[in-house]
Amino acid sequence: HSARPFIKVILGGGRQYMLPNNVTDPEYAKQTGDRLDNTNLIDEWLKNKKVIFFFFLITFTQLDAVDEDTTEYLMGLFEPKDTRYELERNAETDPSLTEMVEKAIKILSKNPKGFYLFVEDKIDHGHHASEAKKALYEAVEFDRAIARAGELTSERDTMSVVTADHSHVFSFGSSSPRGNPIGTDKKYFTTALYGNGPGFAIDSNGTRPDININITSATGYTQQSAVPLSSETHGSEDVAIFAKGPMSHLFHGVQEQSYIAHAMAYAACIDPYTECNLEPAPEPNHAAPIQLSAGMLLLALLTFINLI
Repeated sequence: HSARPFIKVILGGGRQYMLPNNVTDPEYAKQTGDRLDNTNLIDEWLKNKKVIFFFFLITFTQLDAVDEDTTEYLMGLFEPKDTRYELERNAETDPSLTEMVEKAIKILSKNPKGFYLFVEDKIDHGHHASEAKKALYEAVEFDRAIARAGELTSERDTMSVVTADHSHVFSFGSSSPRGNPIGTDKKYFTTALYGNGPGFAIDSNGTRPDININITSATGYTQQSAVPLSSETHGSEDVAIFAKGPMSHLFHGVQEQSYIAHAMAYAACIDPYTECNLEPAPEPNHAAPIQLSAGMLLLALLTFINLI
């Protein structure tokens, strides 16, 4: 941990993993940290800062009050474990993904040498619980964060990459009329289903439970699945990757996942590609292709690399 002083902005959940098990959580008096090595990583992070303007936050109000122009280092851990689902988030106490992305970019973009920002949403957790509604709302919030990041950066000098590290056994199926999906067992089903997971259920007669819109519209509804598992699993198909900005043409066709990191490193001219010989970005010229300037940014995943 002490070898990572260059990380300037950390926003999300996970306080319990940073605090010793004999330290009370700063927000929830009945909870403590999880660490068994008696190391307080929050204190370690604060001590390693060589500048005056740094902050540790636990609420949205504190985050909103941070002055991006004078802040160099920022850590915000808004929950002991995971951040809350967008559907369940208290907007007065916990920031949205979009709000965290905005604050991070405004702080990091001051660096004349550029920046790298990695962003991940909680879509995966919703799918593992087979709670499609939560997963889909997370995806919508992720889309908002991507849009806001695009507004705060320039495609001329910032590469943005959006991808996933895996899929899920989640599917939309059936060609039934809207509002009337009925299986051969004469029972309703949702068009969104899982191949496996906690939603598997068979009643005492060996048949599938019936459902209705009051059940399926609930925030915590568990979609039905074909195979019983305590947690839904990842899928095996290829996942998409989208990119825009300098060197985004490197992302094309079918590639191994390990290729992504190499392509981003090359675009940013960092090890092991410091001799990439990329030219600085010229003044805007719509008749000529855009070349690399000097910064970078990725969002999973969304990543931004600002190439200044």
